[in-house]
Amino acid sequence: MCKLEIPSHYDETKADKIYRVDYQLVFENALEYRKRHRIKPSSMDKERVCLVLVDVQNTFCIPGFELFVAGRSGQGAVEDNKRLCRFIYQNLDRITDIIPTMDTHHIMQIFHPIFFVDSEGRHPKPNTVITIRDIRGKKYVLNPEIVKSLGYADYEKVQDYILYYVESLKKSSKYELIIWPFHAMLGGIGHCLVPFVEEAVFFHNTVRYSQSRFEVKGSEPLSENYSIFNPEVLADIDKHPVKPDNELLNRLIHYDRIILAGQAKSHCMAWTLGDLEEYIRHRDKSMAEKVYVLEDCTSPVVIPGIADFTDISDRRFEELKESGFNITSSRNLTENWEPLKGGV
Repeated sequence: MCKLEIPSHYDETKADKIYRVDYQLVFENALEYRKRHRIKPSSMDKERVCLVLVDVQNTFCIPGFELFVAGRSGQGAVEDNKRLCRFIYQNLDRITDIIPTMDTHHIMQIFHPIFFVDSEGRHPKPNTVITIRDIRGKKYVLNPEIVKSLGYADYEKVQDYILYYVESLKKSSKYELIIWPFHAMLGGIGHCLVPFVEEAVFFHNTVRYSQSRFEVKGSEPLSENYSIFNPEVLADIDKHPVKPDNELLNRLIHYDRIILAGQAKSHCMAWTLGDLEEYIRHRDKSMAEKVYVLEDCTSPVVIPGIADFTDISDRRFEELKESGFNITSSRNLTENWEPLKGGV
């Protein structure tokens, strides 16, 4: 198999811009491209390949937006998406389905400034870390004005759950609760897929006659949700354990290859891969061999002067490699793609 040509509409200078995708033009170009390259519909694939795009949204990928993932280079997510789109176009005939995930938030959630107040009624600033000591000492408490809007009647019960929540994060060795800027707000422009990537996904859908299924996550008010599979703490308001939702995992595992890319390497990608690793470990460790992670299509969170998650995410990816995951690059996978036994 050889890599396909990049279509004529591809323009890397648009990777960091907001623009309207000309669907009809892309559609017509895709039909011509499909005919010229004699590409078959995805339903005919013998080797079924799923590309999972983790939170490739404006809020994380466009400079100037709320949580732009700059990495140490300062242009992390932008450069990642250039490589990602080239990978999609060059492997159109190999990728069966594309599943984009959408981080989806509302104003009143546990990681947004409006959720907490201090003794003087002030909200914490973005990037504030809320510790167990802060909650026990009441440095920050639940904003009493939002309780009913959240759908709860008992203020003390929710406040008690918050302590349970931050303690649970500590026990499970997860990141402490961070107050993020308002981001990925449902209905807002930051929530949308990056146009540059959306264009590539639409082109793929047309060429392969494959309908992308979008996965929405992150709207639970009392929990963060880095992983695309589960919230940070699997417990309800009464602190009763709840079962993880494995519907997406169960669907993904039936593909012959699962390829993942997206943002951010240190957070949603790392936690997603961790859940996938645990699921495979309990089911069949050999399944790790079908997972491919495009490390050159993801960047860590770096907040100058506050936090740099580069080293911790690099170590995590090394651990995943030891677990059997294929940690690779978009270029390496494209040029060294070997059909699996029984594949096309």
